[in-house]
Amino acid sequence: MDADGCGSRVHARIYPDAVAHNLAALRVLAARATPAPRIWATVKADAYGHGLCRVLPSLADADGLAVTQLADARACRDLGWTGPILVYAGLLDPAEADRLALAGLHLALSHAAQIDWLAAAPAAAAPPWVWLRYVGDIGYTGFDDAGYAAAYARCATLLAQGRIAGIGHLNHYGRAEHADGLGQADRRFQAVTRGLPGPRSCCNSAALLRHPGAAQGTDWVRPGLALYGASPLPGIDGAALGLRPAMSLHSRIVGIRDVAAGARIGYNGTIVASAPLRVGLVACGYGDGYPRHAPAGTPVVVDGHAATTLGAVTMDLMPVDLTALPPIAVGAPVVLWGTPELPVEAVARHIGTIAAELLTSLTPRVRVMSARAGDRPPQAACR
Repeated sequence: MDADGCGSRVHARIYPDAVAHNLAALRVLAARATPAPRIWATVKADAYGHGLCRVLPSLADADGLAVTQLADARACRDLGWTGPILVYAGLLDPAEADRLALAGLHLALSHAAQIDWLAAAPAAAAPPWVWLRYVGDIGYTGFDDAGYAAAYARCATLLAQGRIAGIGHLNHYGRAEHADGLGQADRRFQAVTRGLPGPRSCCNSAALLRHPGAAQGTDWVRPGLALYGASPLPGIDGAALGLRPAMSLHSRIVGIRDVAAGARIGYNGTIVASAPLRVGLVACGYGDGYPRHAPAGTPVVVDGHAATTLGAVTMDLMPVDLTALPPIAVGAPVVLWGTPELPVEAVARHIGTIAAELLTSLTPRVRVMSARAGDRPPQAACR
């Protein structure tokens, strides 16, 4: 175990320089459009599990931040962010409409009650922008085709009264990772917003990376996962897209057992040794945020060697197969994801989930530390 991990069972390393690199790479993609759109850097879920306080300095070149709720916007201000902030959830209740004291606030509105709350609240000293969310092809929340124009008209009244600062139009793609994922969604959005003034915001990470022309005609793009070096595209890792991983997860071997053929180990004897087996116990489990349902064969790297898990992840431990590896000692380092030889996307694919779930699932008992400026995940290939 290297010095950075001393004293911790499991630790995550965050690479702020990678976030700055990824933002610059995404800006190059967005700049294919004329004029180039501005960038909302999405920092939901504490910057996708990386820690807003750790990565915010690396997002200094973003044009704005996008967060989930109003409390997150206040946290951004407390950390020194002075630019615009978009709140995806808009207002959660009428009381929030009474407390709109932040300058540079942008609220995504998804239902008529939120407009009611704004209309009934005292005029804010710094009126917020509002962005009308179109329900689009994701279909979860937002104004539908029948109600969009009426919602816009109500917001236009608020704008004329000086109660809001402007009106924008927001769409979130539900299938942008697919080749045919934008066409129908864009046509519907363009139809419902035709003739309505205001800036547009459409592109997420998948749209920018999968569709070279997607940013044309949109004023703001909203990358999220790609800022942290992970790919939203199926079967493609971030490195192939010019992105750098911003988190790696590490642990160590805390026990080794030789198991005879036919023996059972684990709760209820879940693991059956079909042949003599050397089992290494890694100090990481679902209590640390590693998925309990991760199946046997999930890749890990043990002391620089490619290995796989045996399934049966417990709260504190996961067994890995050391049988074919050179001699491994207790204390040997284990990489669980986030290095060039073990991208988080590869682990997610094997588990049957997505990279974003892994990155945002670590629990508070995982020690999280920022790498030094210029540091990157180790480049050595598996032996």
